[in-house]
Amino acid sequence: MRRFGGILICTLLLGLIVLPASWAGVVIGVGVSVHIGPPALPVYAQPICPGPGYLWTPGYWAYGDAGYYWVPGTWVLAPAPGLLWTPGYWGWGGGAYMWHAGYWGPHVGFYGGINYGFGYGGVGFVGGRWNGGVFAYNAAVMNVNTTVIHNTYVDRTVVNNVTVNRVSFNGGAGGINARPNAQEQAAMQEHHTFATPEQTQHERLASNNHALLASVNHGRPAMAATSRPGDFSGHGAMAAHDSAPRPMGNSHNVPHPPSNEAHAQPTSKHGNGGAPHGNGGGEHHGGGEPHPEHHER
Repeated sequence: MRRFGGILICTLLLGLIVLPASWAGVVIGVGVSVHIGPPALPVYAQPICPGPGYLWTPGYWAYGDAGYYWVPGTWVLAPAPGLLWTPGYWGWGGGAYMWHAGYWGPHVGFYGGINYGFGYGGVGFVGGRWNGGVFAYNAAVMNVNTTVIHNTYVDRTVVNNVTVNRVSFNGGAGGINARPNAQEQAAMQEHHTFATPEQTQHERLASNNHALLASVNHGRPAMAATSRPGDFSGHGAMAAHDSAPRPMGNSHNVPHPPSNEAHAQPTSKHGNGGAPHGNGGGEHHGGGEPHPEHHER
C-alpha cells in the first residue's frame, strides 16, 4: 500500500511537469504565450555607456502574474568577445502571442522586425562591431563618452531619420509583418548562448517592481532604461516620455542621448560589419497600450 501511494504521488507530480499550467490566459509550457497583445514600446533616452565592452540590450515588455511589466533597457557585458545580442520579441501564432527569448551569438538574428532603437532598427544591428576582441561603438547611434571609450567610429549612412511606429509584436492584427530572411535562417544553426545571470537578475528585479507594471505606468515606465543591470535609481535611470529628439550622434558628453522612437534603420542586413545574422530562438517576454485579443493572422 505504501509503495502504491508513492507511485501515485510520483505520477501526479509527473503530470504537473508534463501538463502545462495555465491561468489568466498564460500558458507555461514551452516559453510564455498570452492572449492579450503587448503594449507599445515606450520612448526613452539611452543612458551613457558605463565603460568599454558593454553592449546595449533593449528594453522589452515581459509577462507575469500581474500582467505585462517593463524590463528596462540596459548595458551588459557580453559573455565572451565576438558575441552580439539578439533581442527577444513577441510573435503571434496558434491563437496567442508567444515570447521568443533573446540570445547571444556571433551574428544578430531575427527579432521580429521590431524597431527597438539604438542600433536595433528591425533588421540586424548597426550600433557597433567587434574588431578582434575589442568592441567598437558607432558613435552616430550609441551614447558613448569618447573621452573614456576610444574604440569608436561614426557611420551615419545606416541612420534613416524618420519617425517609426512603436509596435512591439510580430504578426497578428496590427503587428509587424516581417519574416526571417535566408541569412537569418542559416544563422539559426549557429551556437547560441542565452541571457547572462546579470540579465536574468535584471528581469527578476523588474518583475518585482510594482511601478514597472503596464497597468500602473500605462506604457510610460519611470525607469525605462538603466546604465547597468538591476540599477533602477540614480542618474543612469531614464524615464519614458511622450516624444524624443532625433538621433544626435555622439559628443564627449551627450546632454540628450538619442531616443528609440526616431532611430537607426539599417541599410544592410548585416549587423557586425557584413556577416549574416541568426534567427531568434526560445520563448519568454515582450512591448505600451494593450491590444484586444486576436484570433486571426
